Parts: sequence; C-alpha cells; structure tokens
Amino acid sequence: MSTILVNTLTGTSTAGSIVVTGEGNSTTTNLQQGLAKAWASVQKYSSNISIFDSLNVSSGVDDGVGLTTLNWSNNMSAAGHYAAGGMSSDQNYMCANQGRTAAAGTALTTSSGAFSTVSDAGADKDSNVNLIAIHGDLA
Repeated sequence: MSTILVNTLTGTSTAGSIVVTGEGNSTTTNLQQGLAKAWASVQKYSSNISIFDSLNVSSGVDDGVGLTTLNWSNNMSAAGHYAAGGMSSDQNYMCANQGRTAAAGTALTTSSGAFSTVSDAGADKDSNVNLIAIHGDLA
C-alpha cells in the first residue's frame, strides 16, 4: 500500500501549474516551471541523424560535422531565454552554442535549438550518442 501526504497542493486550470510549498512554508516552487520542456536522445554519426527518443522534439537537422539543430514540437516563449544542457559519448561534449552563425542561423530560437558537439581539443565532431535537456517556458 502507498501513502501520499499532502499539506498544500494548489493549481490553476489556465496555466496548468502546481505550486508546492516547502518545509516550514519558507519557499514555494512552481512545478510546471521546473519540468524539462524538451529532451532528446540523438545519434549523429557519419552525416546521419536519428532521434531515438524525445519529448517536444519534432525533428532534427544535420548541419554539418558536430552541428545539429533540433526543432521543437511546441515553441518556447522567448528566443535564447531557456537553458540547454547536454552530454555526449565518444569523449565529446555537447553544448548549446548561442553564438553559432552557420546555415542554421541563431542557435536558440523559439522553434528550435542549434547544438555543437566538440572534442577535447575544441573541434566540431560527430558523436554516436547525444543527450540534451531543455528548461524554460513554453509559449
């Protein structure tokens, strides 16, 4: 048998947010804002891109060696005002590259995010497994 203990649980039907009050009523957290708005497990290897699993990712684009754009199914509220974090296999590193000016254009838009996968030496490099999570507000 499971037990759920709730002191205060509130929400609004318009935004779908739930506010959770911390111990001692000292802090509150908006659960909706704290959830990942998109994530993906992406393979980008040998000029191919495959999305193994995802949330709020409609497609991916191979923009060249080590460069990927992910398109959101539901837009973010503001371009560049959300956090992206990721990791990659093959001793490479995945990052949201806000300053990238390749064919994909600005890295973090309301409808997509452009990412770079780089080696230890800082060179763009394809990687077999890439995991990315996006936090922010949906439009």
